[in-house]
Order: sequence, then C-alpha cells, then structure tokens
Amino acid sequence: MDRLEAMDMLVQSVELGSFSAVSRRLSVPVSTVSRRISDLEAKIGTKLLLRTTRRLALTDAGECYVEASKRILEQVEEAEREAAGEFSVPKGELAITAPLMFGRLHLLPIVSEFLALYPEIDIRLLLSDRNVHLVEDHVDLAIRIGNLPDSELVASRIGAMRTVVCASKDVIARHGAPKEPCDLEKLPCITFDAPFASQGWQFCNHKEGTMVDVPVMPRLTVTSADAALEAARVGIGFARLLHYQAADCVSIGKLQLVLEDYEPEPAPVHILHFAQGQMPLKLRRFLDFATPRLRKRMGKLKPVR
Repeated sequence: MDRLEAMDMLVQSVELGSFSAVSRRLSVPVSTVSRRISDLEAKIGTKLLLRTTRRLALTDAGECYVEASKRILEQVEEAEREAAGEFSVPKGELAITAPLMFGRLHLLPIVSEFLALYPEIDIRLLLSDRNVHLVEDHVDLAIRIGNLPDSELVASRIGAMRTVVCASKDVIARHGAPKEPCDLEKLPCITFDAPFASQGWQFCNHKEGTMVDVPVMPRLTVTSADAALEAARVGIGFARLLHYQAADCVSIGKLQLVLEDYEPEPAPVHILHFAQGQMPLKLRRFLDFATPRLRKRMGKLKPVR
C-alpha cells in the first residue's frame, strides 16, 4: 500500500465530502478510493471514517489522523518542490483565478507580460464569476472583488471598485435620467446577478447614512456582465455594473453614468494567496510583478464623486 497516496485520498475525502468527488478529481474508480482508505484503517488498526449513505464523518481518531496527514503531505509537497527547484528558480505551473471580465480586461495583459519574462513558468488562468475554491481547485492565487470572509489566506488590497448604473444616451433621451434610485422602478433595466426576474438594487443615501433597496423589474435578464454591458450599449435599458466593466464605454461616450450621488461604498479588491510554509519563487515573482501593475490599473479608473 502506498501510504502517502492513501493519506491524500483520506484528506481529500474529508475536504470534498465524498469518495465519488475524490474519484472524479483523481480519475480513479470509487472502489479504489474506498479500498485505499480501508487498507489505511487496517494498517493503523482503528476506524477513521464513519460512512453513511448521505455523508462521511470522522471518528475522534480520524480527526487527529487527518490533521497529522495534512501536515505530512504539505511537508512532502514542499520537499518535492524544493528538490525540483521551485524555491531556488522561478519555474512550474501557477494557477490563478479572477472574475471573468476583470481577468480578460486587466489580468490577461499582465499575465502576457509576465510569461514573456519568465519562460519556465506556465500559468493556468481560471476566469469565472463564481468564487473558485483555492484548495479544492488547486489554485495558488485569486483576485476577489468585495468584502472578504475571515480565512487563513493572505490578502493584499490593490484598489476599490465602484458599483455604477449606466445607460446609453438614447435610452436616457427616451426615458429621462433617474434623479433618485426609486425612479428606476419605472424604467427599463437589465440584470445579470440573480436568476430571478425581479431583484433589488442597493444604493446609499449619503445625507442620511442609510441604504436603499430598489426593486427592479428587468426588461432583460442575462447571465454575464459582458452581456449586460452590451445590452446597455445597444439601448435596451439601464444596467448596474462594476465600474471597470463599463469604464471604456463611458470614456468614449457609448454609456452615461447616472445616480452617482447614490452609489454604495466602493468594494475592496484584493489579491489572495496561502500563507502556509515557504512561498515558491514562481508565486513571489508573480505577486511582485502583478500587484503594482494591478494597483496602477485600478487607480486609472474614475474616482468616486
């Protein structure tokens, strides 16, 4: 029995919640995962997992063993990376995740420059508007827009992002510009951040220091910021977007911002990565390269009123 392999399968089973999830990730039969963990339990002489039809649960012995296994696997992985030169030479694969449109507009140009400078580093870029799980998806670094939950990740702030409402000049000419958030209830709107036909847009009354939720009945509902931006550009209605998504169209006059005095507080933008152990040079080099460039790009966006 390969004990390290069995320990890894045990840890992943606990993290993912099922043998079938580990089976899909490792491309092995579920029976192989189950057998490896059973062999591990036989070797140790105690039960580590309680299996039911609905979930996996650790025994008391299993909790201690999984924590120890994590430390051992991390040490082995670090030793392998060091032996391969990751801590002396910047090389290897770097997995990075970012919001879809942000990655395309702001991260990809930086990645292209970085790859030209470091021919021994390969980058796997995961662009998605869902928050990719760094552990489960084996991701080294993430860019997040919004307030962060407490975690063991290291966060470096690179800027702040406004949430804006915009429309084409034709739409504003036909319907008039809203003077207060509640005016949007009677205007054609475009939504993309919820699967429902009706949702609320949040604004801030800065004079009173209160938040205002406006129920919006969308004229069009889409599934991406790109589509919402294009729909606003061609004159379907008012869209609520992050500022970087609309900035180019606003700068060339294709879209016009409205209700700027009612925008909520800008959302923070961070780069996140793990703090465990010695940092591989590939990650350190990318952080040193990308962080000031991303801050510069964030700084070029039009500041809050």
